[in-house]
Amino acid sequence: MATDAKEISKLELEAVIGFNGYLPSGLSVHPDREHLVYPLGCTVILKKIKDGKQEFLDGHTNNVSCVSVSKSGCYIASGQVIYMGFKADIIIWDYAQRSIYARLQLHKAKVEALSFSPNEKYLVSLGGQDDGGIVVWNIETKQAICGSPASSTSAGHCLTVQYSNTNDNIFVSAGNGTLRVWELDVPKRKIRPTECQTGKLKRSFKCIKISEDDQFIFCGTTSGDIMKVNLKTGLLNSCGPVKKKYSLGVSSLTTLKSGDLLVGSGAGLLTLCSVDNFKILKEVQLEKGVTSITLRGEGQEFFVGTEAAQIYRFSFKDFKAELIFTSHNSAVRDVAIPFGTSELFGTCSQDDIRVWYKDKPKELLRITVPNVTCNALDFMVDGRSIISAWNDGKIRVFAPESGRPMLIIHNAHSMGVTAIAGTSDCKKIISGGGEGQIRVWELQPHGHRLLETMKEHKATVTCIKIKSDNKECVTASSDGACIIWDLVRFVRNQMVLANTLFRTVCYHPEEYQIITSGTDRKIGYWDIFDGSAIRELEGSQSGAINGMHISQDGKHFVTGGDDKLVKVWNYQDGDVTHVGVGHGGSITSVKICTNSRTLVSTSADGAILQWKFPHHSSSSS
Repeated sequence: MATDAKEISKLELEAVIGFNGYLPSGLSVHPDREHLVYPLGCTVILKKIKDGKQEFLDGHTNNVSCVSVSKSGCYIASGQVIYMGFKADIIIWDYAQRSIYARLQLHKAKVEALSFSPNEKYLVSLGGQDDGGIVVWNIETKQAICGSPASSTSAGHCLTVQYSNTNDNIFVSAGNGTLRVWELDVPKRKIRPTECQTGKLKRSFKCIKISEDDQFIFCGTTSGDIMKVNLKTGLLNSCGPVKKKYSLGVSSLTTLKSGDLLVGSGAGLLTLCSVDNFKILKEVQLEKGVTSITLRGEGQEFFVGTEAAQIYRFSFKDFKAELIFTSHNSAVRDVAIPFGTSELFGTCSQDDIRVWYKDKPKELLRITVPNVTCNALDFMVDGRSIISAWNDGKIRVFAPESGRPMLIIHNAHSMGVTAIAGTSDCKKIISGGGEGQIRVWELQPHGHRLLETMKEHKATVTCIKIKSDNKECVTASSDGACIIWDLVRFVRNQMVLANTLFRTVCYHPEEYQIITSGTDRKIGYWDIFDGSAIRELEGSQSGAINGMHISQDGKHFVTGGDDKLVKVWNYQDGDVTHVGVGHGGSITSVKICTNSRTLVSTSADGAILQWKFPHHSSSSS
């Protein structure tokens, strides 16, 4: 396979559904008041508040771990995670040009936090636990001025850093058992720390905010209280609330012009509290922990990000939460696209199935089944039902408009239902389970009937595809076998074997070949009639291939897997034509829309990415 000889183009990203709600202060309102700024995977997303239109800052090689926006909004800085032993990039972006202004490298493995100085002269960066260093950078020269260990003891791991609002030479760092005020001496290229004195109160700090006049540092603690420390003297001023502490710690806070505080807890409580005695003035309960609070303009409204991967908008007038953005907050297991339409698609994960509108990425429907995971889903060809496979051993069928349960098949598989497909006449469902069985179910007007159980696989069934005439299907399993079944006589027609855990299988549209992939990183082409191997491609440099789909004309197919890359292949030549970089987690599934205009990929970090399918003119008739 001569991929080196041919030019490989970049896939164009159209839209991203996802928000990493676990990142502290991961959500910001840009000073232009028009955009939200937040990272997902390797990408920093700029999202217009008014119409939801997205732009992407693309340049990181691995997951973005922190983001900071400068006071005027001229610059955005983002840091990333990288493998042990390597140096993690910091990128300073030119906001107006939407381009890279500088790429900085000093920290090992991870950049924990970033903060711009008030006049945008300097950027301070904090390394992760394996690095433990603080570095101050000159933005104009794009060089490091000086650095220092963030904490005096190995036990004091630093988590956050915040620049003064008025002084380019003062910043504060905080973390587990450490709170320091730093002074920058540019001529001597040194930073000098002063330990803050909190007396007998020993705390671990999750977040800090300096008041606008630079009088006080407000520190949110894991113990669920807030410490108010004098910035000039480093001495504790007060601590509260005394009685009712914030459950699961104070995870986010911000100061207001009025002097009051907005406080978010790890248990999802958001409060407006008085700065004098930390008395709660207003409160609202959100789903899961609050990780970001960001003001828009003078703060007539503000936005909140949570661990449930949701973004809320608040107005100070009524202090009511308006949910403006939702996404999965755990691994997306599968994606399905209804036959004959390219407007919608469905995804599934732990607890739920969601149906999305493609053109303006928006959640249309959520079907929730608490405490169980949906492993796979499919739309029936007539569009009247969604069939789904769950780890509690049940097959659930839902109405796609309302999400109403239409049918539940109990005890469908003893070790969970792991794969599912519906026949094109909408009369049968074929399911696979963790125990390796394939079952054929007949759908009846008022129920269902088990037609047959086929037992040849020795391990989990990972994928099922049905031939267009409904007389044959192919199943892939992690036992290293793909079996082609006769669905009339319920016997095995053919079996292909490989030294791999098969993850996915596809029929070529002409149905004389299948292609497979799995943990051995190979893509195999096989003859349906005799099961013989036709060719083998090197599908990935690292990690399993988990998802694969062929275009309707059979000229191209797409793959995605643990290397986090979406690849578009020429079926005939076996060459990669396009690569998509953007996922921050292992890709779990990929699908090409019916009209071959869009490609949808999902990943283990909860993200859904929409790409422009590059071969539209040749593959849509």
